[in-house]
Amino acid sequence: MNWTDFWDNFSQIGTEIDRWLRHNRKISGWLLLTVAVSAGLLVNMVVAQTVRMVLRRRHVEVLEALRKYVRNAFYFFVPSLFFLIITNIQERSFQRFPYASKTAEVAFTVATTWLVVQALKVLERLIIRRYDTASDVNLHLRKFVTQIVFVRQLVSIVVIVVGFSVLLLSFNGGRKIGLSFLTSAGIASVVIGFAAQRTIANLLAGIQIAFTQQIRVDDAVVVESEWGRIEEINLTNVVVRVWDRRRLILPITYFIEKPFQNWTRSNASVLGTVMLYLDYNVPVDRIREKAKALVENNPLWDKEVCVVQVTDTQPGHVVIRILTSSRNAPESFDLRCFIRENIIAFIRDEYPESLPKTRLSVLNSDYADSRIN
Repeated sequence: MNWTDFWDNFSQIGTEIDRWLRHNRKISGWLLLTVAVSAGLLVNMVVAQTVRMVLRRRHVEVLEALRKYVRNAFYFFVPSLFFLIITNIQERSFQRFPYASKTAEVAFTVATTWLVVQALKVLERLIIRRYDTASDVNLHLRKFVTQIVFVRQLVSIVVIVVGFSVLLLSFNGGRKIGLSFLTSAGIASVVIGFAAQRTIANLLAGIQIAFTQQIRVDDAVVVESEWGRIEEINLTNVVVRVWDRRRLILPITYFIEKPFQNWTRSNASVLGTVMLYLDYNVPVDRIREKAKALVENNPLWDKEVCVVQVTDTQPGHVVIRILTSSRNAPESFDLRCFIRENIIAFIRDEYPESLPKTRLSVLNSDYADSRIN
């Protein structure tokens, strides 16, 4: 059989299939729908197996991110794409099913919106993956990451709104609804403004924080008498990871309307104090020498500030303050604990008479009577 005969036979088979589809439109509609969905699932299976094989051989960060964030949306997107293509190519087969083409459009719009939103997450991860925000000294990097996260969230909202608009306009009644909404825009804007004023305030506060940088991701803050780090900055709230692994969730307007402490606003370095309450005969110079020796041999000290001073006197004791500096708040806390433990042990072993004590004077009766007389 030559090529001409083969092509003639193939054309004849195609003609017979098209003739059968015309006479069996109801069956052909369901058949084409099944073929489209099956083809989409087959493509998903092939892509999933290919990605799995590649990841077994070597770690590809882009494929890993796509697999984590886009997989479910892609599984829904491909069958809806094939479904839409089939309904547009074979319109005559779906004339008895007027809702089929509309269902295909709706499914494709929803799947596309979902896929784009998830793809934005992948893009965000790929942009910030090289930036180490765990270190307190990386202020510019944490500022950049905070802005990227906020922009991604804002763009995702825009994509969802656009997808919903396209979905609404795909229906005949949707245009009428849009037209009616535009004619009553004045009243609607007032009603929506009163109903969603908190949401709008949170959104504006988020924009302000993203670009004025009152807080950044991984900033060390003190809010509601709790020390923690900024874990997430969302459009409407901020998640603070407290030191004991609890999560403190606050509205984003909190950081606009109320005072709070940001320990890493411009510099992560902090000063830590150790307060000692000792007897008047304590050798301050020896305490100063010991504190200096302790911090010099400790990597938690940033070699900037180490001061020992008598800051107050009380009737029964003196107040000695040891002031030291560290690169960040956690290191400062650990350094203060280290100094406190070793200074107490030093005074207990070397100068136990300098520990705080209560003095009582006992007078005999003859001496007391003579003093009274």
